[in-house]
Amino acid sequence: MADGATLAIAQQGAPSGSSLKRFARRRSTIAFVMTLPLLLVIGGLVAWPAGYAIWLSMLNRRMNTFIGLGNFEILLDSETFRMVIFQSVFFAVTAVILKALIGFWLAHMLHHIPTKGQRKWRGMLLVPWVIPPALSTLGWWWMFDPSYSSINWLLNVFAVPSVPWLGEPWWARISVIIVNVWYGAPFFMIMYLAALKSVPEQLYEAAAIDGASSWQRLRYVTLPMMRNIISITVLFSLIVTFANYDIVRVLTNGGPRDLTHVFASYAFQVGILAGNIPRGAAVSLFMFPILAVIAFFVLRGINRRNKEEM
Repeated sequence: MADGATLAIAQQGAPSGSSLKRFARRRSTIAFVMTLPLLLVIGGLVAWPAGYAIWLSMLNRRMNTFIGLGNFEILLDSETFRMVIFQSVFFAVTAVILKALIGFWLAHMLHHIPTKGQRKWRGMLLVPWVIPPALSTLGWWWMFDPSYSSINWLLNVFAVPSVPWLGEPWWARISVIIVNVWYGAPFFMIMYLAALKSVPEQLYEAAAIDGASSWQRLRYVTLPMMRNIISITVLFSLIVTFANYDIVRVLTNGGPRDLTHVFASYAFQVGILAGNIPRGAAVSLFMFPILAVIAFFVLRGINRRNKEEM
């Protein structure tokens, strides 16, 4: 009898399974209601425009006839657009690699500066990232100007011939990459600096006791602890760089001979300036499969590493 009374009291004191389910359901409902405004914003600003762009890309120029993948076939048959694909990939990959290397080097140097002086240097190095891209690109355009280039003037001082920065295709591509790296490297720096500060000092002390060199500490301690941050930062920068419009538009406007166009600038030229909005939408959609494949492999690698660490 005593055991039966104890069991009854325990059952009365413990919450029933149905009560727990109701509580969990109520919390999930509240969470959904609170996130509903954000979901509506995402749907209105991302999902609906993306779906509408897909629909537009399947219409003719007058937008009154459904032609399926006709715009994509025309683009792939165009030598200019094939060059746009090459230029976009070359520009994005080269710029992101350079930004990652320069950003990591700057973060590593800043990490070893005392905190008092670090604030000053960190503020100065973030200036390129704070300035609006169109405004800073205009300044670079003046420095690359063929007649009054300050960079060429400095080269001439050291008896180096002037460089046709914006007049020759490969130099124009290099100029666009230089400006993008100058603008984007501080973002990598601040992200990597935050990651470096999260690495426990005990790991470096243990590696030093074991006789590890500075290169070995970088390879076996720093990089493994930062690899997820590096992957996410590279992925985010690839997405932003592929969609870059300001720098190309202000600096070269796609020239010379349409050889510095990227997807965003070429989509604007075809869709807005040439008045073929469906084909411009088709140009912009070419970025999606490329970025989707890259994002899939990057995020899968991050998930795999997280499972291994657990």
